[in-house]
Amino acid sequence: MKTRRTVLGLAAALALAPALAAAPAQAEGVLRIAQQFGTLYTPFHVMKEKGLVEQRGKALGIDIKVDWIQLSGGSAVNDALLAGNIDIASAGIGPFLTLWDKTRGTSNEVKIVGAFGAQPNYLLTNNPNVKTIKDFTEKDKIAMPVAGVSVQARILQLAAEQTFGPGNAKKLDALMVTLPHPDATAALLSGSTEITGYLSNAPFQNHALKDPKIHKVFSSYDIFGGPVTPTVAYATVKFRQENPKTYKAFLEAFEEATKWVEQNKKEAADIYVKVEKSKLDPAFVAEVLSDPDTQYTLVPLGTLKFADFMNRIGAIKAKPTSFKDFTFEDLHSASGS
Repeated sequence: MKTRRTVLGLAAALALAPALAAAPAQAEGVLRIAQQFGTLYTPFHVMKEKGLVEQRGKALGIDIKVDWIQLSGGSAVNDALLAGNIDIASAGIGPFLTLWDKTRGTSNEVKIVGAFGAQPNYLLTNNPNVKTIKDFTEKDKIAMPVAGVSVQARILQLAAEQTFGPGNAKKLDALMVTLPHPDATAALLSGSTEITGYLSNAPFQNHALKDPKIHKVFSSYDIFGGPVTPTVAYATVKFRQENPKTYKAFLEAFEEATKWVEQNKKEAADIYVKVEKSKLDPAFVAEVLSDPDTQYTLVPLGTLKFADFMNRIGAIKAKPTSFKDFTFEDLHSASGS
């Protein structure tokens, strides 16, 4: 293997590159949306299944053609957005902040449209000797969507800084391995690969914890001292300005779907399983969606802590003073952080 799953995961994302690269710039009435893996994307699944963007578009007087593209990893998503091959990106707050910092003041400046809700990320392991991150050795490998720069990577780096002291944020970087969530889950559960750790998200972390050989080392809520919205949807300022009705239709649909999931978790679980063609039991997915640690909100929470940390380690140059610095004004009346 041992990097076979890594290569396969990356190849799947790269295989889309030629087709994406050939895509022309789009105008009002066309919307290309990128999503990744996990139940936190359930609002997107609901939007797709119910045709909510199209419905909102008709109410605004336009027909919207929506294309859904599934990618793995914030780097692939950011590349697609910068190339003009997608209009709405979705990735971890870490990759978003990297792109926001890079594009500030340019024609490609990006801002958050909305968050996918607050949800913890777990660091899991199949190594019974690992109780804290101090117990990992050079023989261990920790899987995550993108080593070094994904939201999971930043969570592990912050945990390392808290555990080993200032200047040691990247102490465990050498243990990171890039794997898409499905592959990482399979590798951890098999116990027959180099992967002994996995910084995950739902439902993959919940599924893995059903196996008695797997235990949780920490939750991201432990590291950040409370709820944080780890994943966000974002777009360029230019796209919003040039496509006001399409953008508004998407935002209204996103908000409607988020509220609907909160109120209809059983039905939302059925939609997740259907759209993802998942083999998971819908009852299990409903249980994941009902986790008391999950909050359904478009308003970013805990994101300034991410930004402060990334600025401190030199990952971004700018240090925002408010979540309003990197979000569109539609969210500014809310109490974000």
